[in-house]
Amino acid sequence: MDIYLPIAEMAVPLESILCLGVAVGLVSSIFGVGGGFLATPMLIFMGIPASISVGTQAVQLISSSLSSVIGHWQRKTVDVKLGNVMLGGSLIGTILGVLIFKLLQYTGQIDIVINALYILLLGSIGSMMLYESSLALMKRSRHETKRSRFWSKVTHKLPYPMTFPRSNLCISAIVPVTLGVIGGLMVSVLGIGGGFLLVPAMIYILGMPGTLVVGTSLYQILITTIFSTVLHAMSNSSVDLLLAMILMAGSVVGSQIGIRVSKYIKGAVARLLLAIILLGVCFRLWENLFIEPLEHFTLEVLE
Repeated sequence: MDIYLPIAEMAVPLESILCLGVAVGLVSSIFGVGGGFLATPMLIFMGIPASISVGTQAVQLISSSLSSVIGHWQRKTVDVKLGNVMLGGSLIGTILGVLIFKLLQYTGQIDIVINALYILLLGSIGSMMLYESSLALMKRSRHETKRSRFWSKVTHKLPYPMTFPRSNLCISAIVPVTLGVIGGLMVSVLGIGGGFLLVPAMIYILGMPGTLVVGTSLYQILITTIFSTVLHAMSNSSVDLLLAMILMAGSVVGSQIGIRVSKYIKGAVARLLLAIILLGVCFRLWENLFIEPLEHFTLEVLE
């Protein structure tokens, strides 16, 4: 059964969208990351324009983040002050990202740029995760403490120090604001929350306690994504609500399956499998962007 998507102006098999939603929920539950990095490229593979894929995926990200934020808020694992400082930067990054997005749409380069950024992001993250998980499986150390000390020396020299009692931190406000800007750009340009980048950065660069990192990251990502979705819908008309609702329905089912499967896949094995998925999607995007198609299409003007 094909379903017509009003904003995308195309018919897409309903079964394919539901299966994608299930896959995103499954991956999110098993590996503990948002599914935006998987959903957006897969929507592009289905033929949906990259601009619609990014704007629509942001809606799904809101729904998947909301319940998690509520749970962390109830457990008091959110540093609201630090999250608000990051949020200030992420709102700036979101506005810049939406402006960049609109400019790329105007010049007709949006699809190429989004594909290229995903190739760069997924390729680099996937390669690092593959290397790290392989070392972990071979019982080698990652030297995490040295990385933490390096960043503490770098950030200690920056101005505008702020105290965050909940996280027991005193750090320059420039650092969380900068991380927020990066997160805002990722949400608005690529349609992903960026938790797989922000969470390690908050641990190793900011030095936050692990118990507060996930809740604080999700708190600012949720508000940023809502802001980004509204801006995209108003300025770029790139949000297809019907597509988002179908994806959300599938992800609910996938999440329940993933919760049951996750107890069998943990630690370095999970990271290794995730790295393989990232690199597989990266290669598929690279193939679409750079390899010449077997069939060529031409446009003819009818008189």
